[in-house]
Amino acid sequence: MNDIDRTHDPKRTSWVESANAAGCDFPIQNLPFGRFRRKGSGEAFRIGVAIGDQVLDLRAAGLVDTDDMNVLMAAAPAERQALRAKLSDGLAAGSAQQAAWAQALVPQAGCEYTVPCRIGDYTDFYTGIHHATTIGTLFRPDQPLMPNYKWVPIGYHGRASSIVVSGTPFKRPQGQTKAPDAAEPSFGPCKRLDYELELGFYVGQGNALGQPVGIDEAEAHLFGVGLFNDWSARDLQAWEYQPLGPFLAKNFASTVSPWIVTMEALAPFRAPFTRPAGDPQPLPYLDGAANREGGQLDITLEVLVQTAKMRAEGQAPVRLTQGLVKEAAYWTAAQLVAHHTVNGCNLQPGDLLGSGTLSGPTPDAAGSLMELTLGGKQPITLPGGEQRTFLQDGDTLVLRGWCEREGAVRIGLGEASGTVLA
Repeated sequence: MNDIDRTHDPKRTSWVESANAAGCDFPIQNLPFGRFRRKGSGEAFRIGVAIGDQVLDLRAAGLVDTDDMNVLMAAAPAERQALRAKLSDGLAAGSAQQAAWAQALVPQAGCEYTVPCRIGDYTDFYTGIHHATTIGTLFRPDQPLMPNYKWVPIGYHGRASSIVVSGTPFKRPQGQTKAPDAAEPSFGPCKRLDYELELGFYVGQGNALGQPVGIDEAEAHLFGVGLFNDWSARDLQAWEYQPLGPFLAKNFASTVSPWIVTMEALAPFRAPFTRPAGDPQPLPYLDGAANREGGQLDITLEVLVQTAKMRAEGQAPVRLTQGLVKEAAYWTAAQLVAHHTVNGCNLQPGDLLGSGTLSGPTPDAAGSLMELTLGGKQPITLPGGEQRTFLQDGDTLVLRGWCEREGAVRIGLGEASGTVLA
């Protein structure tokens, strides 16, 4: 696991004053990476680092000679750590770089963003055991969890081309559905549109085809973490998912936050990986001392919704749920990498691994409407009186995440939002 060093010093402040504000997502202890350009410029997207309410243009600051984020992600861990140290020192209060780097700052409000890297492949896992149990109970009351769940990190290959950055609206999907009492399926718009609260783990250095990544080296192959919403058409999914899994129910859009919070930034926010009494311990290739000691991430996640009516009336989004990743995830990021590569599969820089829906153990920490409404049987009522079982046209769904712990400065993951179009 990454070591804590001077870049995490809670006493370190920045000459970018907005980065020192209490509750700021992007203090100097964070320094997440993304791709941006000035709004309306039409210029090529460049690599930037979020600091306070600004973006530091890394090329303009003389820190990189490329606009290809994947090149940066492919660097060795020591090179990444050296760049983080240079960024932290240069942005620190009193730095000799202030005059030069101030010219390379762009207000975040004046930027537009794209997906933070080129995502060549995307695998979605199913690490949220409370989500898996609740969904399983709805469809298989006698066997909520399949026999393999506690032994193997379940995953499927997703569609990378339809991953979009936060703020991108998407059309309601359509496809085949079949009512339980119907003789044949029908075609039309999805009626049970849902969100899924997930994290996305971005691969840094890849591995050669045929060369597995061991559990003790797995995190060295991860660049960082972002928010991820795997939108799901539940009625399409129910009809199509057997025998090969989701297809049109998942391929129309998935939303990521614009920033990747690096594994180095997350060093102060680790938690032990443990299994409940009576559960099987991981097989040896999925078990390691470092993973047991600090494999879990101590991240708080929340989900908010803003309906079209709320937006028209100037009302802010309202929270649906809030929960902790360490209470939701049955498998760690290192275990996902180790399992994904154990048969020789070659991961590449920029590949995305979805965590699966990270629901907590209580209803107020659910990561989908499917769980919140028990499959649409119990509508939720919003503060203004509107009800929802699933998402309606015009609804905006927002994911947020942050880490906070005594002795460390709070850091945030930003947000991932998307609006449903008719």
